[in-house]
Amino acid sequence: MKSWSWVLLVIATIAVKWISLYPDWVERNYTYGIYPAISKMQRILFGWIPISIGDIFYGFLILVIILKTFLFFQLLFRKKLSKKYFITGLQQLIFFFLFVYVFFNLLWGLNYNRKGIAAQLHLDVKKFSMADLDSLTTKLQLRLNEYAPFVNQVQRDSLAKKKKLFNETFFAFSEAGKQHSYLKFSPKSIKPSLFSYAGNYLGFQGYYNPFSGEGQVNTTIPRFLEPFVAMHEMAHQAGYAKENEANFVAFLAIRNSSSAILLYSLYFNLYSYTIMEIWKRDSLRAKEFQHQLHPQGVKDFAEMSKFFRKYKNPIEPVINWLYGHYLKANNQPGGKETYNEVVALLVAYYKKYGLETL
Repeated sequence: MKSWSWVLLVIATIAVKWISLYPDWVERNYTYGIYPAISKMQRILFGWIPISIGDIFYGFLILVIILKTFLFFQLLFRKKLSKKYFITGLQQLIFFFLFVYVFFNLLWGLNYNRKGIAAQLHLDVKKFSMADLDSLTTKLQLRLNEYAPFVNQVQRDSLAKKKKLFNETFFAFSEAGKQHSYLKFSPKSIKPSLFSYAGNYLGFQGYYNPFSGEGQVNTTIPRFLEPFVAMHEMAHQAGYAKENEANFVAFLAIRNSSSAILLYSLYFNLYSYTIMEIWKRDSLRAKEFQHQLHPQGVKDFAEMSKFFRKYKNPIEPVINWLYGHYLKANNQPGGKETYNEVVALLVAYYKKYGLETL
């Protein structure tokens, strides 16, 4: 590590932090300036490959970390750790984290600091009342009950072919781009995660890899969740980094779809967020809603609960805590609760455009 590389890296780190303080500049010059070119190139390079290149990179990185850790403790137990070795190792670690920070932000992370979807749609997002939440949940449940009878087992089983799942979801996203130009992107780069089974124990359903531009879906989760997760990851690819915004963009992308299975997945997930918020405020009202749910919805909620209980383990809370702090560090003070903040966006949306637009 030459001294000039340190100077460049420190300057780049300061520059990234400084730029992140100006959402207007980020939106205009990064999100709709530099980022589309970077992300398109990533998808051209890696999107056509059937397996996740980003996951292979992560796997290699994990192996390197394990090896380095093993060598460190080996030297520690042999009492061969010198002061020079320790200082050099610390320098390398700091250099690595600064390097990752800079490239993470240049490749995608600055989107955390953009103005976002609420500004684009001129939504007045604010605290919502119980009456607002009740109206929203009633409408979402109505939609969920409407599509539940049309999602039979054959349709669900068709999603076992992930090519079909990803083609259908990308088509829906592309169609939404005709109405909302800021949702347009190509080519497609959405793939099954190589770490899907591990993800069940770590508590993730999908994730976006900013270093390869790939969206990964945990394809072992219940099938009625997968379309919404895929659309959520595509929203990240379109430049919506915050989790509540990615959820809301998934709503915009699916709501005019002609696919019953996509619409069911959408309203199942959105209803899950709103019923959770109602449960926090009035558990009796939440139970009333659940009693009015279509039998298929009741069955799917039971299946989802059983699935998450099956993989519950002592490591998951630690991962959730770390991930929550990652979100807080990236302009999402609510941590993991940011996912639920899609409710405030939905309330603002229906107040501006009407309940029937949900």
